[in-house]
Amino acid sequence: MNLRERFLPRDRRSVPAARQFTREALADWEWPDPDDLLLCVSELATNALLHGVPPGRGLLLRLYEDGDVLRVEVHDSGAGEPRIPDAADEGGRGLRIVEALADKWGVAARDPGKTVWCEFGRPVTPQPVP
Repeated sequence: MNLRERFLPRDRRSVPAARQFTREALADWEWPDPDDLLLCVSELATNALLHGVPPGRGLLLRLYEDGDVLRVEVHDSGAGEPRIPDAADEGGRGLRIVEALADKWGVAARDPGKTVWCEFGRPVTPQPVP
């Protein structure tokens, strides 16, 4: 199992930093096709910064690679639980994106706050035809 984690402050520059951190881990782990995964990292980090990280706090981004599964976790110390918005809502579409792109996603309670996570199976690389 591979594990990487990074604490990111409550700052607008943390979302690009989260993407770059993830991009580097995926390259080291030779994970193909990272675009969907990077988009989900952006959405989860943005949601945490906008709705889950109180002033003076930050978020923890944790990446696990275990065989053919990669798990992304974003830990924050804010109250409340993320929800998929209604179609009439003007914002909050980030979790719809995560739901559409990830193989699984969910929310786990922690004290304080919560962990929002998503998982991806390793994409199958086509083998050349002999």
